[in-house]
Amino acid sequence: MADAGRRVMVVGGCGAGKSTFSKKLARLTGLPLTHLDRLGWRENWEKTPREEFDALLARIYAGEEWIIDGNWSRTISERLKRADTVYWFRFSGVRCLYGVVERFFRTRGKNRDDMADGCVEKLDLEKLRFFHTTLWGAKRTNRRIEACLKDAPGMRVVVFRTRRQADRYLRELAEEKQSEWEGTDGGMG
Repeated sequence: MADAGRRVMVVGGCGAGKSTFSKKLARLTGLPLTHLDRLGWRENWEKTPREEFDALLARIYAGEEWIIDGNWSRTISERLKRADTVYWFRFSGVRCLYGVVERFFRTRGKNRDDMADGCVEKLDLEKLRFFHTTLWGAKRTNRRIEACLKDAPGMRVVVFRTRRQADRYLRELAEEKQSEWEGTDGGMG
């Protein structure tokens, strides 16, 4: 496994577990984490103006170390120009829908930490549309990501088809980091 990357993109379908994975990866690596949904939304689900969002994102990916969690498809190609590693949650629509519904019931009435302040989870017509789009849009999302990756030859891409695979990857990375730490005088001196 060796290296988790220094400029990392985490992409894939809604509800796949990208944000959870990204938080754990950030803790393991010490890399700064940005959730695109925190940049792209303002209080009460108001969208951040495109120019402002693009400027904020450009400042982040201009850095030497980062994890950027989220798709925001129109920005994938630009981020790929700076990324060294992509973690791709390539899940089916059914699996993504399950994750979105599960997350909704776990966080309803609350503000998720990967969202902008004031974006409280609630069940309304927009949320129902989102569930529908998640189910039927996963194939389209995967095709978009795949097309973008074809334009990034040599990119290190780690594909997860299940959450179990992602969890195993993080566990192995943690064990590797622990071994590195024990290999130095870490804790012995």
